[in-house]
Amino acid sequence: MEKSYKRHLVTAALPYANGAVHIGHLAGVYVPADIYVRYLRMRGKDVRFICGSDEHGVPITIKAKQQNSTPQEVVDKYHLIIKDSFERLGISFDIYSRTSSPTHHKTASEFFRKLYEEGKFIEKESEQYYDEVANHFLADRYITGTCPKCGAENAYGDQCEKCGSTLSPNELINPKSALSGNTPVLKKTSHWYLPLDQYEPWLKEWILEQHKEWKVNVYGQCKSWLDGGLQPRAVSRDLDWGVPVPVEGAEGKVLYVWFDAPIGYISNTIELMPDDWEKWWKSEDTKLVHFIGKDNIVFHCIVFPSMLKAYGDGYILPENVPANEFLNLEGNKISTSRNWAVWLHEYLDEFPGKEDVLRYVLCANAPETKDNDFTWKDFQTRNNSELVAILGNFVNRAVVLTHKYFKGEVPSQLHLREIDEDTLAQIPVIKKNIEESLENYRFREALKEAMNLARLGNKYLTETEPWKLAATDMERVATIMNVSLQICANLAIAFDPFLPHTTQKLSYMLNMKSRNWEDLGLDSILHPGHKINEARLLFEKIEDIAIEAQLAKLDATRPSEAAPAAQAEEATPSAAPQKDECTYDEFMKMDIRTATVLEAERVPKTDKLLKLTIDTGIDTRTIVSGIAEYYTPEEMIGKQICILANLAPRKIKGIESKGMILMAKEESGNMRIVTPEERLLNGSTIN
Repeated sequence: MEKSYKRHLVTAALPYANGAVHIGHLAGVYVPADIYVRYLRMRGKDVRFICGSDEHGVPITIKAKQQNSTPQEVVDKYHLIIKDSFERLGISFDIYSRTSSPTHHKTASEFFRKLYEEGKFIEKESEQYYDEVANHFLADRYITGTCPKCGAENAYGDQCEKCGSTLSPNELINPKSALSGNTPVLKKTSHWYLPLDQYEPWLKEWILEQHKEWKVNVYGQCKSWLDGGLQPRAVSRDLDWGVPVPVEGAEGKVLYVWFDAPIGYISNTIELMPDDWEKWWKSEDTKLVHFIGKDNIVFHCIVFPSMLKAYGDGYILPENVPANEFLNLEGNKISTSRNWAVWLHEYLDEFPGKEDVLRYVLCANAPETKDNDFTWKDFQTRNNSELVAILGNFVNRAVVLTHKYFKGEVPSQLHLREIDEDTLAQIPVIKKNIEESLENYRFREALKEAMNLARLGNKYLTETEPWKLAATDMERVATIMNVSLQICANLAIAFDPFLPHTTQKLSYMLNMKSRNWEDLGLDSILHPGHKINEARLLFEKIEDIAIEAQLAKLDATRPSEAAPAAQAEEATPSAAPQKDECTYDEFMKMDIRTATVLEAERVPKTDKLLKLTIDTGIDTRTIVSGIAEYYTPEEMIGKQICILANLAPRKIKGIESKGMILMAKEESGNMRIVTPEERLLNGSTIN
């Protein structure tokens, strides 16, 4: 039985203040977090929604150098852009602060000092690249060179943006300093480290035993890290921008941004509630939930909890960390450095009044279980075919007909027929489905259920046809319009967490003074005689010209490795020749099913093999697959796949492999995993 909490503390990952917010950030973190918080508030829960700009670290200093400005000027600029964009979209933070604030510097410094004084850190000397011309130690992002994996020039010391490989500066070929262009040298430096290995047994118990309900991608990534063994992690850096390390002999050193940033959740809470913040962070009656993207799983599930455990003093740990996967854009990975993105502040300027359209599309296509793709055509289709044609159409018909037949007053339910009773009976069922989905962080499902309520209303009006009865049976028309308006009122409540701007318009039309969650499911929200206002369009059709403008804008910045859409359509790659015929009976012998990857690891001493532990719905088994050149273990964890389940077992590198993954091979030789379009139950058969 789930514990009942007095209060809910919800955090959203601190966006990095070296650029604006894009749709990938929104779909991965901020839209689902805001939906969850709005739902909790409607349920009458005591909740605080905490966020702020992450303003320290090397990328800030690089951006300042590029713009010939100071780091403070950079973060001031982007903090305001981000904060304003969130407010315009309707992200309802209780506080949106920043890690350059005095409160944060004080909180982070005191956090470090307590751990330092209690001997929770270890001090180690290591060699780090140093620019002798600039007289500066070089952080990973200040070192560029040739990628050892793909040969791309200008790879960073921590990652190659072309192939996505994680790197270390020592791996780069011909490393150069981003400060001077000089070849750096290795020089000894000393730093403090948090010994994560000391917390490994506790983390295994807390995560692997106590939180098996976490999302598969979160649990799997944590397990992969824990199984691989944790290592001490530096908590300081040689840099002149950040929170200074508050101990003697640490001149020129600041807190490493991964250590500094999560403390921002605490400092922002202190800034919001200076007198009673502790009950939100140090009471077992508080439920803490972190909303993040998958690239932050390790920091929020392993590193930050270890920091809190080391600190002690009653700090609570997250009850859940519902991380999402990544959202791509028009078939390519979003890249801020290449400007391959849809920026929130630009969208809001170019599509005024369509804040909720973006919220709807990003939620409906949220990358909850796998990476998803945002396309402008899908954006247009969802707006025109769903928001306009289903939700907007039903509400408009109901309100217009009420004004036409009853002068804008809610008529009485006179004699309910079977279709009326059946329709009204479905509303509490939809409510229950929405609640279960939201409370289990399945926001796509919850939104789909809310839209099902609008579909229910459209179906009801179409089948009852009040416009045909108006000449002969106004009593029947009165009942139909009453039922339709009750559905409208329920829609104003059901959609409120998802589309707050829209439900405000709908509430005005219906003259509803409040939207209380406990009213959802009732068949008498609007009483007979209640006066409603004139109809106004909730949504407008988006024309092709607006979409073409966005596609043209993207084409100007399209990643060079991606062919333009026109070229892609004109290209006619040849497919592999068809194989020999097989009989129907031969095909039916194959048992093809869906399965989910629980664990993934490389097979030692091989370049191509991954060992996968999968849930087939009928058992948990191991498959060895030659996909390591196409997918990393981290990418596979949580992915739903299709397998040939009844393939005879065989041993590969001493490991028994039971089954085969279905893959699609392009003529170029590139291989991609075949996945269901929608998440299915494990073990679903494919015919």
